[in-house]
Amino acid sequence: MRGKETVRDMVLSLAAIGVVAAGIYVFGIPHDEGGRGAGVKTVDYRVELDTARRAAPYPVAAPQPGALPKGWRATSVTYRPTAPGSGAGEGGAVWHLGFLDPGQQYVAIEQSDGRAVPFIDDVTQQARETKEKRRIDGKEWIRYEGDKYDALVHREPGVTTVVTGTASYGQLTKMAAALTSEKG
Repeated sequence: MRGKETVRDMVLSLAAIGVVAAGIYVFGIPHDEGGRGAGVKTVDYRVELDTARRAAPYPVAAPQPGALPKGWRATSVTYRPTAPGSGAGEGGAVWHLGFLDPGQQYVAIEQSDGRAVPFIDDVTQQARETKEKRRIDGKEWIRYEGDKYDALVHREPGVTTVVTGTASYGQLTKMAAALTSEKG
């Protein structure tokens, strides 16, 4: 009879260990509930935007309040004033505003008054210009395709604006359409 008790005791011990392990898993280990991008902190970019708009030698672009559908969230913002020979922007003032779209894909607005070609190469991760042009809110944007990022680029005297990232062209277009340079 001793053999049956040993097997029964072992099964009960394994069940008890399983309950403890499940409890530790459920209550003791943090989980990424939101999936990809859930751990990325959301930022409020209004102060940096106001500062950049006062300091920049060009009209700084950002999404109009309420222009993007629900689920878009700002994740990074920087403004670097003109700094000769400092890489991206080739000496120009550089504005950056990064977002995650509702599908957790990256979209960024990048602007500079520095040399356009090196700036575009840098912020698009060497995406290549295509022949495709799009008219978005009255402005002509050129489509770029890359291994890592795709982009829409708008060039005008004094500033180059790039909407780039891992998101689809549809999402990049939504961001380009949401941009305004007006304060408010």
